[in-house]
Amino acid sequence: MSVLPIRTIGDPVLRTRAEEVTAFDDALRRLVADMHETMLDVGGVGLAAPQVGVSVRLFTWAVEGGAGHVVNPVLEVGEEPQEGGEGCLSVPGLAYDTPRRNWARVTGLDQHGAPVTVEGTGLLARCLQHETDHLDGRLYVDRLTGAEKRDAMRAIRAAGYDGVVRGVAGQRAAHVGTSFGAGSFGAGPA
Repeated sequence: MSVLPIRTIGDPVLRTRAEEVTAFDDALRRLVADMHETMLDVGGVGLAAPQVGVSVRLFTWAVEGGAGHVVNPVLEVGEEPQEGGEGCLSVPGLAYDTPRRNWARVTGLDQHGAPVTVEGTGLLARCLQHETDHLDGRLYVDRLTGAEKRDAMRAIRAAGYDGVVRGVAGQRAAHVGTSFGAGSFGAGPA
């Protein structure tokens, strides 16, 4: 397993809808393992494949003692709102109150193609929504409104933000492995 570099805001892969996974092979299982290791290494609770430069519909998660992954997730959300802070490994150094729903469920497949369902409230629900957004080319800052959105966009456009991104990337680079690259997963949709 390897720790993978995480793509940051400005990278086009983060703004592109990821492709459905169709091959449940060793390359997919290696990607799942590498993503899980990467997520834990950087202290994340979720990580979507586009965040490591692979545009496929897959994310890993580790919340409140549970952990797993979902391939080709389909998201359902409840009606009750949830308020709370949110950040993102691909938007380092920033966090904002982000509106989400308090209950969410994803159904999809595991790395072997078997059905899987993950359902929860609170932080797990937030994680499922956040990671599914990544697979649709959406970042949490896109969900912000009003003063929060203006502040986030101002911070991202600020000249100093590039330094924050470079600093975080430099810290993470000390852990990055080299046995996996986005190109090894396949040139087209997997």
